[in-house]
Amino acid sequence: MDLGLRNKVALVTASSRGIGFGIAKVLAQEGAKVVISARREDELAKAKEIITKESGAEVLAIKADLTVKGDVETLVNEVMRSFGTIDILVYNTGPPKPGTFSQLTDEDWEYATRLLLLSAVWLTKRVVGHMVSKGWGRLIYVTSLTLRQPIPNLVLSNTVRLSLAGLVKSLAIEYGQYGITANGVMQGYIETERIKQLAQEEARNRSVSIDEVIKNWSAEVPVRRYGKPEEIGYLVAFLASDKAAYINGSMILIDGGYVKCVF
Repeated sequence: MDLGLRNKVALVTASSRGIGFGIAKVLAQEGAKVVISARREDELAKAKEIITKESGAEVLAIKADLTVKGDVETLVNEVMRSFGTIDILVYNTGPPKPGTFSQLTDEDWEYATRLLLLSAVWLTKRVVGHMVSKGWGRLIYVTSLTLRQPIPNLVLSNTVRLSLAGLVKSLAIEYGQYGITANGVMQGYIETERIKQLAQEEARNRSVSIDEVIKNWSAEVPVRRYGKPEEIGYLVAFLASDKAAYINGSMILIDGGYVKCVF
């Protein structure tokens, strides 16, 4: 299926590895001009090389820390300077600090709010006006299944990420009339480098294979495996296309059936 994304400009944050990288790869394969960003220049350079080689797409890499408002402003300005527009914003971030409520400090909460909410607000404010002027745009926010099913020891994620659902619905109501859709993706357990590192540690501690650890971990997922970053990318690419123009204000779960609630 041709999703019609050729030459669309897509900004994907936190995209040098993991889920963001998988999303950027898929959008590039669909012919979009992709802007990737992250905090480490060495990882960005490597990611750009891989995506360009595999897709042949035009890829721009910009260093940015989403928790710093000045970096967010510079990021958007550089994209506009290079491409003159941003058609698709895919907001993605790294995870907040784990911990229980009693373990977390005020500083932990403040940082998590910048990481998981304020950075999304800062980016959206600087992008949505360009979309309004064109009468077309896609705002896509990658969050977590914690919006539907809290996870022990992840109080920051369980709490702060919920605010993105309110942001998505509010943006959908306000900007739908301008040809702009806003949606969220609630991803489940995905096979990222972080998961592989944790599996290696547990395998070493238990003297078992990494495959056995992953198999045990994924036993609670009805499809009996973790998702792949590209599978999040396929959903994002669809939401970014005109094929999904009537999907607006939705929070879409992609978790292999892990979340058990029916609503």
